[in-house]
Amino acid sequence: QVQLVESGGGLVQAGGSLRLSCAAFGTIFSFTDMGWYRQAPGKQRELVAIITSSGRTNYAAPVKGRFTISRDYPENTETLQMNGLKPEDTAVYYCYGLYVDEYWGQGTQVTVSS
Repeated sequence: QVQLVESGGGLVQAGGSLRLSCAAFGTIFSFTDMGWYRQAPGKQRELVAIITSSGRTNYAAPVKGRFTISRDYPENTETLQMNGLKPEDTAVYYCYGLYVDEYWGQGTQVTVSS
């Protein structure tokens, strides 16, 4: 059974930084894409950043220039470095992996205080 496990969430003041990590367990393949999504209270889950197996990245407009996604390929691990955090970045952040099917972590809470 494939499991994605996130770590690194927490509480930080506005302007601060956090680093999220994700590791996959139980896989016998390498994800084509890995990424991060987030869901704030009362809002839909939204894309934060995606990285392909070749290292191409795509960021949501609100985080571009502040967040950096990276991964170790073919290992199924990834990180999200978040700098210049804002209160509107407060959400549950989910690790994502794609290989034929979509795989999701349980989520890690990020709270940014003003």
